[in-house]
Amino acid sequence: MSIFYEPNISSDRLYLSEEESKHCIKVLRHEVGNTIEIINGKGAWYEAKIVKAHPKICEFEILQHKQEKDSKHYIHVVVAPTKNTDRMEWFVEKAVELGVDELSFILCQQSERRVFKTERIQRKAISAMKQSLKLRLPKINPLVPFTDFLDNSVSSPMDRFIAYVDQENPKLLFREAIRERNYCVLIGPEGDFSKEELHMAKAQGFVKVSLGKSRLRTETAAMAACHILNLIND
Repeated sequence: MSIFYEPNISSDRLYLSEEESKHCIKVLRHEVGNTIEIINGKGAWYEAKIVKAHPKICEFEILQHKQEKDSKHYIHVVVAPTKNTDRMEWFVEKAVELGVDELSFILCQQSERRVFKTERIQRKAISAMKQSLKLRLPKINPLVPFTDFLDNSVSSPMDRFIAYVDQENPKLLFREAIRERNYCVLIGPEGDFSKEELHMAKAQGFVKVSLGKSRLRTETAAMAACHILNLIND
């Protein structure tokens, strides 16, 4: 059964967006009476029947509705975008498949990419959500300077970690993170965080952790952090 994304389902709005309507009717050639699945990206799943098959506005009626229970943990991964955008898109797809609640992008002192648009990232996340049968779309935040992110994170009640590569870092994320908590993990650029940035993060309550013995590329480190936190809460 085909799966479509419609975030604004309500009693007076039972139709797909123009983009999803076009995909449903023109590409997949669904007709009146066909049954489809719809997710709203907020934990709701619907089984629906098409009542108007138009490529600009596909109307439906709801046959079944289920709401996923809220999770007991929250994963927020904060990462400095790589120079190659494809690597960030790959990470976002895998993070959605694994399970992530929020993604933020930061501009660091040693960042190679100074501009990063999230429109395509949003589309990649939606596609990955549908393909992996997830019911929740992560919140995706635009690129901001590292210092701005730290200033805005002060009031956020989360367990805070910063992944940092050095030879004297005995704390491993999978041992430091506690089950069923809210987490925020910082992942630096290809050149890692600067000493100054590490100091600023620690001053804001971030605990320096290791992701293991291997030296990981930025997108691999971000995915590893996401995977570790999901395993802890599995």
